[in-house]
Amino acid sequence: MFSDLLSAELFATFLVFARIGAAFITLPSIGETFLNPRARLAVALMLSVVAAPVVSPLLPDMPERLGDLALLLLGEIVHGIFIGTVTRVLFNALAIAGVIWSFLSGLASALLFNPLLADQGALQSIFFTLLGLMLIFATDMHHLLIRTVVESYVIFEPGQAPMLGDMADVVARTVADSFKLGIQLVAPLIVVALMFYTLLGLLARLMPQLQVFFIAMPLQILIGMVVMFITIGGMMLWFLEQYREMLGMFLTSF
Repeated sequence: MFSDLLSAELFATFLVFARIGAAFITLPSIGETFLNPRARLAVALMLSVVAAPVVSPLLPDMPERLGDLALLLLGEIVHGIFIGTVTRVLFNALAIAGVIWSFLSGLASALLFNPLLADQGALQSIFFTLLGLMLIFATDMHHLLIRTVVESYVIFEPGQAPMLGDMADVVARTVADSFKLGIQLVAPLIVVALMFYTLLGLLARLMPQLQVFFIAMPLQILIGMVVMFITIGGMMLWFLEQYREMLGMFLTSF
């Protein structure tokens, strides 16, 4: 009797760990590549032990055949990766905003190592993503990310086949929302840059002998930095608000 109870508890914990561990691979703030993999694994395992008794009424019975168990685990892994991917895609709106900002401010060639993606990235893109990552921890929004993974058991019941068509539609809409949010974040600089380039065009027509390029480059960088310093607070607040609303679609009580 005790051995059956123990095996059932281990099965529930292992099944919960399959979804939470898969989500922790791609979740922003928790699933970053520069974090220690052992630390992420330990946090996912501890959260699975805590969450397993809570979600155990929603879990199916342990299958008797190995093939059924493999399909059950595969479905949980797909659900976890889906949740992490959706949250990661919208978080990349900061990277999109940074790339656009770099082009408009004349710093597109200033590339640095991006620790979040483990590759080269634009200067503003790295700054915005690191700032957003810091604000997620400062505002305790990483708790909301963990809550999103745990409450996903209400939306995606274990044992049911993943709704791949609906998941693909959500990912596609999230990509579109990410680009839209990125454009919204850099909207002030787009307006200023449009006015700046229009004035440069008029100046080039009025004074053809003037070397507009040598005048434009330092002014372009200066204007981009000044606009960033003025709007950075409102921009990050707007990002946090939109990101929090996006996480609400995975929560039962929001």
